[in-house]
Amino acid sequence: MTHSNLLLVYLPLIGWTATGWVLGRLLPPVAPVYLGRFLFWIGVPVGIVAFLRHTKLTFSLWIAPAVAWTAILTGIGLAWWMLQGWQRSRPWSRQTQGSFLLASMVGNTGYIGYPVSLALVGPHYFAWAVFYDLLGSTLGAYGLGVALASRMGGMEQSTRQNPLLILVKNPALWSFGLGILGRNLPLPTIVEISLTRFAWFAVSLSLILVGMRLSQLSSLRNFKPAILSVGIKMLLVPLAIGIILRLCGITGLMHRVLLLQMAMPPAFATLVISEAYELDPEFAVTALVTGSLGLFITLPLWLWLFGI
Repeated sequence: MTHSNLLLVYLPLIGWTATGWVLGRLLPPVAPVYLGRFLFWIGVPVGIVAFLRHTKLTFSLWIAPAVAWTAILTGIGLAWWMLQGWQRSRPWSRQTQGSFLLASMVGNTGYIGYPVSLALVGPHYFAWAVFYDLLGSTLGAYGLGVALASRMGGMEQSTRQNPLLILVKNPALWSFGLGILGRNLPLPTIVEISLTRFAWFAVSLSLILVGMRLSQLSSLRNFKPAILSVGIKMLLVPLAIGIILRLCGITGLMHRVLLLQMAMPPAFATLVISEAYELDPEFAVTALVTGSLGLFITLPLWLWLFGI
């Protein structure tokens, strides 16, 4: 991976995210809410369908969600182990512990992971990123993550949302199935081109949304503990599992896309779940900002360390 390749990744990441940050400061606070809804219901689902067009599906694709769940469970395991030692010197509330565990296990493999994967791996292996995100990160966040939050949060049982209902209502999962079933369906050239252009437009909007949301995050409490959580999520887990994948013979573009997805910063779902289940949103905010900024440092590290 050359410096020019890395520059091609950083330019859209920094450019669109910075644009979003400026827009987040200038536009009304409700703007990212509407943009998020557009991407959730239309942009990301259509993008998934477009990038899955003509994708070659093989049984090996199921390695992606298997690796995702290995990363999730490894992250929460390491976080829980470290938390026990941290608690002896500086006890945390159950709510802060819950947000710490969430930030250590679930990555932003959609809004940030998709653009990074497309830039560094290309559309031919995009299905791997989608399998990792939807069958790994999404299920992990709104399945295991919600179950964890419901036990450690302060919300009353009667007001909690059903995690299964959250998953079923996720349009990305439906578009994933549609994209798989219709990937070889012939379409008019103008439709094919328009679909692809809209998909890349949605990718840019995703990065703008990340910047807009970051512009609204003002609290950076618990910076040192957040560093520990982000270190687990973005350094220890990708390093350990990345080495294991190499030893198992998984190399090349397959290794690259899996490593990049594992190395993504904490997901925005961490903040959403922390707020919904009354964990510690301030800690979640700190972890999000730290991880998002840290990505610009960790990406070159992985490119150099694994020679990708």
